[in-house]
Amino acid sequence: MKLTLCILFAAVTAFTYLLRSLNLRHLKLHGDRVPEGFEGAIDEEKLRRSSAYTFATSRLGLWDSLFDNAVLVLFLFGGLIAAYDRYVSSIGGSATVSAILFFLLLTWVSTLVGIPFDLYGTFRIEARYGFNTTTPRLWVTDFFKSQAIGALLLTILTAVVFQLIHWSPEQWWLWVWGFMALFSLFMMFISPYVIEPLFNNYEPVTEEGLEEEIRTMMEKAGLKVGTVLQMDASKRSRHSNAYFTGIGKVKRIVLYDTLIRQMSHGEIVAVLAHEIGHWKKGHVWKRLLWAETMALAGSWVSFKLLAWPGLPGLLGLPGDLSLPARMVLLGFVASLVLFPLGPFSAWRSRCHEREADRFAAELTGRPQDLASAMVKLSVENLSNLFPHPFYAAFYYSHPPAVERVRTLRLLAVTQKGGE
Repeated sequence: MKLTLCILFAAVTAFTYLLRSLNLRHLKLHGDRVPEGFEGAIDEEKLRRSSAYTFATSRLGLWDSLFDNAVLVLFLFGGLIAAYDRYVSSIGGSATVSAILFFLLLTWVSTLVGIPFDLYGTFRIEARYGFNTTTPRLWVTDFFKSQAIGALLLTILTAVVFQLIHWSPEQWWLWVWGFMALFSLFMMFISPYVIEPLFNNYEPVTEEGLEEEIRTMMEKAGLKVGTVLQMDASKRSRHSNAYFTGIGKVKRIVLYDTLIRQMSHGEIVAVLAHEIGHWKKGHVWKRLLWAETMALAGSWVSFKLLAWPGLPGLLGLPGDLSLPARMVLLGFVASLVLFPLGPFSAWRSRCHEREADRFAAELTGRPQDLASAMVKLSVENLSNLFPHPFYAAFYYSHPPAVERVRTLRLLAVTQKGGE
């Protein structure tokens, strides 16, 4: 069985690298022409720069992936996980303390080996293409903040999960699922007010004249105005974006200050309308419901498989592995089994994005504004305008930019013809 899993892992890895290569070859073949809808917004020099940026980030991602996979093979297939498991167990302490140490140390080592790739990406690639504004001091501060928060949350989660397992050995899968679901909702409530402000400053949109346009649009959508904020993203990067965060009464839309500087008021309002579309169409709750349904099924399957004596033997490991080590093994096997579901999740996300685009077009009555915003976002961020269709179908959570712009411009023509 170890050989079978090794072959399956190699096949999945090779397939992802094939997709990456297919995508880059497609860009190389088509990346020198201005796509439909982008005329006047991008020239040949910008196209070359965009392609070069995509190739640079992809190469870094490839080396990062190759290194990670090599470590994974040594850790799992090479049997290092058994030695690591024995080391953590030798430190002593209760089962819960050992589990916390197991996951914390593993997470820290994984983070440390990834630092060189992160530094190169931030201070070489992002800087080379004019995006990076992060200082070394800010990078270090962000790193330690994120590590401290991550360690705290991981400790809490591990402690509660293993206490539930000890408390209810036969029903822990249900209790753990319920706790994780509640914890996820709790984090969605507190993150906008507790965690996110640790990294960025948030304030009401200050662009002169924009507030009134936002007020008008949001009242039309039946929403309160106090949820739209701007974030000082420019202190780390010149990339621009917008997103929504939180849930219930703490939900809010966040605009990067870089986006506000790059776009007209009409384009900003259109981007806001798109984000509002996710709320009005219930995408947040639909995604939560789907995620929790899958998590419930996964908890039950995990309960059965973790108790199966043959689980460590799948990788030729001793049967006395601890529960945390078994969880790592199960997570690895699950990633291979569930790999084919990736395109389905990406497809569902793209459907939601198309619905939000249509909602924004109907709410504002100006699809061309959102189309123009998409063009600016793509050009300013040096996005790949020519992803291979198969690669996009497998990985893209949003429809490709050229497709979105084309659809929005057709909507604009349709609306104008219907007047």
